[in-house]
Amino acid sequence: MSNPIGSEIQELDTPALLLNVQALDRNLKKMAAFFHGRPCQLRPHFKNHKCTQLARRQLSAGSTLGMTCAKVGEAEVLVEAGFDNLLIANQVVGQRKLQRLVAIADRAQVRVAVDAPEHLSAISDAANAAGVNVGILIEVDIGMRRCGVLPGSPALELVQQIDTLPGITFDGIQAYEGHLPYLENRDVRRQQSYESMQLAIDTRQLIEQAGFPVAVISGGSSSTYDATGLIDGVDELQAGTYATMDWVYHGHIPEFELAMTLATRVISCPRPGVAVVDVGVKGAGHEFGPPRVSGNSEATIANFGSEEHCVVENVPHWKIGQVVQLWTSHACTTCNLHREFCVVENDRVIDVWPIDGSGKLT
Repeated sequence: MSNPIGSEIQELDTPALLLNVQALDRNLKKMAAFFHGRPCQLRPHFKNHKCTQLARRQLSAGSTLGMTCAKVGEAEVLVEAGFDNLLIANQVVGQRKLQRLVAIADRAQVRVAVDAPEHLSAISDAANAAGVNVGILIEVDIGMRRCGVLPGSPALELVQQIDTLPGITFDGIQAYEGHLPYLENRDVRRQQSYESMQLAIDTRQLIEQAGFPVAVISGGSSSTYDATGLIDGVDELQAGTYATMDWVYHGHIPEFELAMTLATRVISCPRPGVAVVDVGVKGAGHEFGPPRVSGNSEATIANFGSEEHCVVENVPHWKIGQVVQLWTSHACTTCNLHREFCVVENDRVIDVWPIDGSGKLT
């Protein structure tokens, strides 16, 4: 593929993942400004964009402690790029993964989420053998019903076990209100965020009363930033999608702009008012619905299921060869399907940023 820098969007080979750098920077500055001077600080989630150049831009925007990631593979990419303060907000299981984890801990400060004694003993053995230390966050289930121990005594019991094991240090609590980000009513979303996070705060108090300092409660999301980020006792917010945005999240936090679009090209106009563009499920995350046509509220995508095709209706004036930009419903999985961002300013490509964490599933 030829170098697209300097090209106008209409000249690009498609599909191409576009990132409007002006909208991106406004999003980064808006979130950083919200947390400036507050007790709670940002720890942006790499899983959204998986791009180390964008991650550096997030840190440069301010109010940022380090990066959150979902997988050991993402953490490895970040360490190779020079990042030295990481949270793997997930359980790390399996001997090979543990060897990779302790190799990261030899190069950077790293914390990892756990919710079982088996996690603790395995990480301790690997870390102790390697002569490194891994920070531990006890994951507490505050309502998502995914990973995590119950609040209160079950979390304290795990902390007490950490104190007896070499190579690991208890650093705090992970508590993700992942059952709330897509609640339509913002006031309800805020109130339920307060109620859910209070379970983690109460657990913190119980652990500290038992004599174990809790350095951090880490959790949150982009759509709960203005609730979770204001709660006394929450120290880190793991916001991700605010950087790029997608049309679903935009409906919940419209103050952040849709900075990411997918450039596609019309390859067929088979019937009046119908056009087919050159992207399907292999190029656009669609877990929360089909893509939408950027800037065109009349065009509709009713059935998004083909691998390489997308049928768009209500488009009387489209022509074969025309470039059409789409908003996807899920930015995170869309980024994972691509290998680079075409960074655009005023409809012209000014840079190409590798999505160097894409495909890192282990």
